[in-house]
Amino acid sequence: MQERNGQRTAFIALWTCVVIAKLLVAARLPLFVDEAFYWQEGQHLAWAYSDLPGLTAWTIRLGGELFGDSVLAARSLFVVVSAALPWLVVRIARRESEPELAWIAGCGALVLPLFATLGVLALPDVLMALATLFCLDALTRMLRQVSYGSAVQLALGLAIGALSHYRFIAAIGAGLVALLLLARGRELLRDPRVIIAVAFGAAAWMPLLAWNIENAEAGLRFQLVDRHPWALHREGIDFVPIQAAFVTPLLLVALLVGAWRFRRHDRDGLRLLALSGGIVVLGFFLLGFFADTERVSFHWPLPGYVALLPLLPLVLAAWPRWLRVLTWAMAVVGMLAMLGYYAAVSSPDLRERSAAGKWYPQNFSGWDELATAVRKARAGMPDGTRVVADNFKVGAELGFALGDASIPVLPHALNRAHGRAPQLQLWGLEYDGRTGSEGPALLVVSPSDVKLSELLDHYQALCRRFGALPAPQVVDADGGGRRFLLFALEGSADGKADAECVPPAIAHLNTPEAGARLPAKFEATGWAIKDVAGVERVSLTLDGRVVAQAEYGLQDDWPQRFYGGRSKDPAQPRVGFRATIDASALPPGRYWLGLEVAGKDGSVERFAGQPVELLGE
Repeated sequence: MQERNGQRTAFIALWTCVVIAKLLVAARLPLFVDEAFYWQEGQHLAWAYSDLPGLTAWTIRLGGELFGDSVLAARSLFVVVSAALPWLVVRIARRESEPELAWIAGCGALVLPLFATLGVLALPDVLMALATLFCLDALTRMLRQVSYGSAVQLALGLAIGALSHYRFIAAIGAGLVALLLLARGRELLRDPRVIIAVAFGAAAWMPLLAWNIENAEAGLRFQLVDRHPWALHREGIDFVPIQAAFVTPLLLVALLVGAWRFRRHDRDGLRLLALSGGIVVLGFFLLGFFADTERVSFHWPLPGYVALLPLLPLVLAAWPRWLRVLTWAMAVVGMLAMLGYYAAVSSPDLRERSAAGKWYPQNFSGWDELATAVRKARAGMPDGTRVVADNFKVGAELGFALGDASIPVLPHALNRAHGRAPQLQLWGLEYDGRTGSEGPALLVVSPSDVKLSELLDHYQALCRRFGALPAPQVVDADGGGRRFLLFALEGSADGKADAECVPPAIAHLNTPEAGARLPAKFEATGWAIKDVAGVERVSLTLDGRVVAQAEYGLQDDWPQRFYGGRSKDPAQPRVGFRATIDASALPPGRYWLGLEVAGKDGSVERFAGQPVELLGE
């Protein structure tokens, strides 16, 4: 009894610390782009949307109605739901494994990194985890004795899952297969109360099905066809190290051992948990060899781990003490690392330090700076000036910051790649481009969301859409890791001819490389182009201050080859530059090496470039 009380105390203490940590992080972490779009959906309430069923958007909207317009308000109900999830794991474990070990299962839920960080972001995974636990709790009780209460709970869980995400179909499929493999499970599927609960859960898919029928199956095609190559590729093997990183290696082994060990257990509840959880994890592993590799998918197997968590105490009980200690230590480190990552992303200084690295959190970055610049720019424009966003990310994030859920968005590859284009069209927010009949507009473009190889085409498309473009206002965030361009469009007439449009400059530093350790005197090389007008001069900057004038007009064939001869810079191919920088007057340390490109049309644009380390004399 004393040991059990100690485990209970440890669970409650750990739960309290984790919930407080999530609240603190959720209050400070900038809104992720998907969260912003779900917020936008919540301002246009509907049963279903192009990317998701309605529940995520409704939950964000309710949080805002209850607690205001802050980031924490948008995430508030997700934090509340996530706080209840470990208690549901304990409830199932107390009944299905050993009651005195149930708190260990709860502790496992609190330190499993993927599970522990649920609620920090307002994402559908929180609601899917709730639906999964509701269904598992109801089914494991039904395997003992069917009751109306458990049938109602099953119906509720199935409905929550159906209203959360398309991926919940995987959890339903795994649960159905697990039930069919159990004699008692097959009996359950013939019980009228279970049939009614399943029918209620199936009915919850109707809004999503109706949306797809009305919109040419756009959501289904995106989720099941368009985003996946459906061709065998080797990247599927990366599932193992990725899951080991996000679950932690020994905890992952323990959960998989539980799935294997209890798949044929004589207790139906344990078998159901093992089979359903194992099928989900194995299914997503196999899917990884054929499915989308461009977008984040490491969290997809989470419902499987949720099912396996109640088995964790029984597995760990058979391990030697040193291995149990190592398992918990690694899991705690993993959980702290994920929470620490979100905390780091919340820090402007740490975001800036990571801006040139592989792990720069671009989708969290720059939104406050952009919103401030947009407010200031719009204040200097005529009344009624509309904000027009480059893509759905910019539109949703600006919408949240400005309290405007109806910012029009240009047709953009990102809108299609993330399944948001059909929804924007339904809202009438896909901007058709001409400003003449609609008055002035502030066009917000995000070059950071376009590959360098596609940037020239993107700018030229803006020219075709809007005609002559004014010189842009450049907004840099995180030392230049995130870059936005603001164009004040007068909207006085139809767009002018392509040849009269001068798009923004494009520049690239070839040397030095990002993060290079440099002496006080060093050389920088690169290229810069400005279609139609050409480049007047290129200056080098350190932390925004001009420190050298470059020799411009050197032979550089790379941009012309890179853009397939589509560049209209009149100086091609003599668009290279070289500069010698003397920074001996500056103290050693970390600086942002950037560019200032002056066009022959009088425009001046700054590029933050990349961080370098000056070593001094």
